[in-house]
Amino acid sequence: MNDSLLPVRRSAGVIVYRREAGGPRYLVLRAFRNWDFPKGLVEQGEEPLAAARREVFEETGIEALSFPWGEEYRETGIYDRRKIARYYLAETRSETVTLGVNPALGRPEHQEFRWVGAEEARRLLPPRLLPIFDWAHRRAAG
Repeated sequence: MNDSLLPVRRSAGVIVYRREAGGPRYLVLRAFRNWDFPKGLVEQGEEPLAAARREVFEETGIEALSFPWGEEYRETGIYDRRKIARYYLAETRSETVTLGVNPALGRPEHQEFRWVGAEEARRLLPPRLLPIFDWAHRRAAG
């Protein structure tokens, strides 16, 4: 089947950051060789922001999030078999991350997490996320 005939799948996530003396630190997660922010598919009838908050909690254990820019978001173009990812920006004071077990997999879906500065984030993230990260960094570092 031609990929262009498939429906678009929507995911939602959050660029989570903490304020530190040297500038914001961003939470990135690694699944295999791919680094990303916490995100996952929006379930039927679920609002994207609610899905994004749920995914952060399921994947990292972080529940305390503040959204200084409200529901402002940025989206990727279509990638990976017709998926579009929407990202919000949220601050947390939590440093503790607990990689949650995905019930379907029986293990965490991520192998690693890091709190990184802007330079390392740009080095780790895939090119499709760099414009979204730059948007977030302008706000968080401003």
